[in-house]
Amino acid sequence: MNLRTSLKGSVNDSIKLNIKLNVRQYTMFVALLFIWLIFTVVTKGLFITSRNLSNLFIQMCTTGIMACGMVLVMVAGHIDLSVGSVAGTLGAIAAALMAKCGVSPILAIAITLIAGLLIGTWHGFWIAYRGVPAFIVTLSSMTAFKGVTLAVTNGATIGEFSNLFKSLGQGYIPKLIPNAEFNDTSALIGIISIILFIIFDFRKRNTRKKYGFEVATIPIQILRIVFVSVAIALASSIMVSYRGIPIAVLILIGIILIYTFITNRTTFGRHVYAIGGNKEAAKLSGINVKKTELLIYASMGLLTALAAIVFTARLNAATPGAGNLFELDAIASCIIGGTSTMGGKGTIIGAIIGALVMASIDNGMSLMNVNIMYQYMIKGLILLLAVWVDFATKKRA
Repeated sequence: MNLRTSLKGSVNDSIKLNIKLNVRQYTMFVALLFIWLIFTVVTKGLFITSRNLSNLFIQMCTTGIMACGMVLVMVAGHIDLSVGSVAGTLGAIAAALMAKCGVSPILAIAITLIAGLLIGTWHGFWIAYRGVPAFIVTLSSMTAFKGVTLAVTNGATIGEFSNLFKSLGQGYIPKLIPNAEFNDTSALIGIISIILFIIFDFRKRNTRKKYGFEVATIPIQILRIVFVSVAIALASSIMVSYRGIPIAVLILIGIILIYTFITNRTTFGRHVYAIGGNKEAAKLSGINVKKTELLIYASMGLLTALAAIVFTARLNAATPGAGNLFELDAIASCIIGGTSTMGGKGTIIGAIIGALVMASIDNGMSLMNVNIMYQYMIKGLILLLAVWVDFATKKRA
C-alpha cells in the first residue's frame, strides 16, 4: 500500500512539474495575446485586421532576425550594442552598391552578408582573443558605424531598387491558382507546418523515452500540440485572408528553424550554453571558449547584415538614421522572451515571441497616435521591467 501511494505521489509530482514547465513556456504567448486584446479594444478593431497584423509580422522580421543572433550572444554572457549602427551601415552599403555603382541585387546582397560576417568576426576577435569586454567593443562600434553610415549615404537618402531586391521586404508568396479567392499557397504551408510539428513532437517524445529521459504526459503533450497548432492556424489565416505569407516572414522562419537546430542539436549550441553557465568550468571541460565566442559574434554580424537587407528592402531606401535603437529592440526581445542577462539561459522561440511583443507595442501605439517621445519612454520602461523580472527570478531560484 505504501509503495502504491509512493508511486501515485511520484506520478502526481511529475504531472505538476510538466504543467509548471509548460505554463512557464507559454506565459509570454498568453501575455502577447493579452496585449493584442488591449490594442484591439482601444483601436476599435483596427489592430486585429488582417492587413495590420500582416504588416506587423513584416515589421517584426528585422528585430526577429537580429534577436536570433542576440540570443547566442546573451546566453554566452555577452552583449552587442552595435547591431543598430552596423545594420544602418550595411543597409547603406547594399543601397549604394545597387543605386550608385550599378551592382546587381544578388551580388550586392552577397557583399553585404560578407561585410556583416567580417564585422562580427572583428568584434569576436577583440572580445575572445584580446580580452576586451564586449560592452566596450560593441559600444565603440556603435559610435564608429554611425559615422560610417553618414559617410556612405553622404547624409542623404539612397533609394529606388529593383523589384527583386524589394521583394525581400515587401513581396508575398504568389498563389498556386492565380484566380483563387484566397492565397492557397499560404494555406498549404500552414497545413504542412501543423502536420510537421505534430510528427516532430511525437518523434521527440519517442527519442526521449528511448534514452530514458523524462517526457510529458500524453494529456499535456496533446494540450501542447493543440495550443501550437491553433497558433499556427491563426497566423496562417491572417496571411491567407490578406495577401499571403510575406517573403520576409519566410526568411525569418528559416532563420528560426536553423538557429533552433543549432542551439538544441549541435555541439556548438551546447558549448554556448556551457560557457554562459560557467565559463571556467567550460574551459576545464575542454571547450574552446575563444573560438566559440568568435563564432557567436560572426553569427551575430551575419544576421545583422540579413536584417539590414530585409529592412532596406521594406523601406525601398537607405537613410542616414536607419538602425536607430535596433539594439534596444533586439536585446529587449531576448530578455522578454526569457533570455537571462547573466547568461546560460534563453531560447530562440522565446526571443521571437519577445520580438512580437515589442513590434505589437510599437504598432499599437502608432495606431493610437501616441507621441514618439512617449513610445521611447514606454519601451525603455518595458526593458527595465524585463531585466528586473530576470534578476528577481534568478535570485529566487
